[in-house]
Amino acid sequence: MTQTKEMKQEARKTMMLTEPVSKIIPKMALPTIVSFVISAIYSLTDTFFVSSLGTNATAAVSVNSSLDQIIMMAGSMLAVGATSYISRLLGAKRDKEASETLSTAFFIAMAFGAVVMVLGIVFMKPLVRLLGATDTCLQYSIDYATYILVVAPFMAANFVMNQCLRGEGSATFSMIGMGIGNILNCILDPIFIFTLDLGVAGASIATAISKLVSFCILITPYICKRTLLRLSIRRFHPTVEMMKQIVSVGSSSLLRNGLAIIAAVVLNNIAGGISDSVLAGIGVSNKVMQFPFFIILGFSSGFQPVAGFNWGAKRYDRVRESFRFASRIGLVGAITMGVAVAVFATPLITLFAEADVEMQRLGALCIRMQCIALPVHAWVAIVNGLCSGLGFGKYAVILATSRQGSCFLPIVFFMAMLGANGVVSVQAVADCLTLLLAVPILRTVQRKIDAAEALLATQSAEQ
Repeated sequence: MTQTKEMKQEARKTMMLTEPVSKIIPKMALPTIVSFVISAIYSLTDTFFVSSLGTNATAAVSVNSSLDQIIMMAGSMLAVGATSYISRLLGAKRDKEASETLSTAFFIAMAFGAVVMVLGIVFMKPLVRLLGATDTCLQYSIDYATYILVVAPFMAANFVMNQCLRGEGSATFSMIGMGIGNILNCILDPIFIFTLDLGVAGASIATAISKLVSFCILITPYICKRTLLRLSIRRFHPTVEMMKQIVSVGSSSLLRNGLAIIAAVVLNNIAGGISDSVLAGIGVSNKVMQFPFFIILGFSSGFQPVAGFNWGAKRYDRVRESFRFASRIGLVGAITMGVAVAVFATPLITLFAEADVEMQRLGALCIRMQCIALPVHAWVAIVNGLCSGLGFGKYAVILATSRQGSCFLPIVFFMAMLGANGVVSVQAVADCLTLLLAVPILRTVQRKIDAAEALLATQSAEQ
């Protein structure tokens, strides 16, 4: 077993340090992209089946997207922070600490999910009201939230296992776990919604079952010891340095999701104040845009551990090379996807709103505006991945919180003054504004890379 582990580690090291980045990054990213795309399909399928119940039901599912983000908030912080630290630990051959980091993040995520579950069930009605549920979609929102909250601990833990499997180079396990769960959800949706006549609650039950199945699949390679890292309660060992590293990088994800929740709550309440058509139109459009967004995120996730591993191994030339490659592919891919989705915006939104003309118009506008901003979104995501991979948590926080925080919240009320058209366009405008932060941050990070490389050259010359 030890020999097999050492062989895996050596193979991973060889891949990270010698293979062309143009080969490694797609290899690392593809399973993640596939799992994300399947997740987007599940999300859209969920909404598609619920949309047959009417605009009010569709609006309720849109409102409850913020509940997913609440569960994701700490889970993704631990996942992103742990993955970045684990990649650097593995690059520095500190395997025991890497396994302790995984185990610590996993069990803290489970505990957070349990807290969300209890508080959410106790304060159910105030919760969905806060998230933006209107009088006409209140009961639908409660029905959907109930079963999602029951599996909150497993959802939070899934984020950690999913990210950490990718961070150690086992992205295929991650893809299988998330993919099978999401495919199962698409199969169960019509059965619970229509065959069993459970309506919106049926969609929530189907989602809950799929999350539990994903959890069982993702944890299997750890139980069977088919991974480089080991997951065990005995390895739960939170140290000051570990938590500092996790929080410094992962706080960008925490704040991003926290601000995304605030932004969604504000936007939902503004949109719901106009009509359920506006609320549902924004919700469906955002789910459609998850396809290009998740592909971009998956590609950035494939780039991040490559940059982090080479940074830990002091291969600064490959850090630069991987960033240049990721930037080029990200921009080309974003432009291509943006054009394709914008062209079919109206037919796409009509699938979810055949009888609601206003929802069709506003949804198509929302999609097209975000497609225009997609190249900016992609490049900023790559810069953010660079900051996270190299452990520059402060810069990652600034970028991660800009899209739905510092560049969103200051303009949302102004855009709302423009009416429904302004409300559905606010995210695209905020995406473009993030470029003002990304450019100076990248220049600062590049100077840090140059300085580290110069220090290494000086130390080598002195030896």
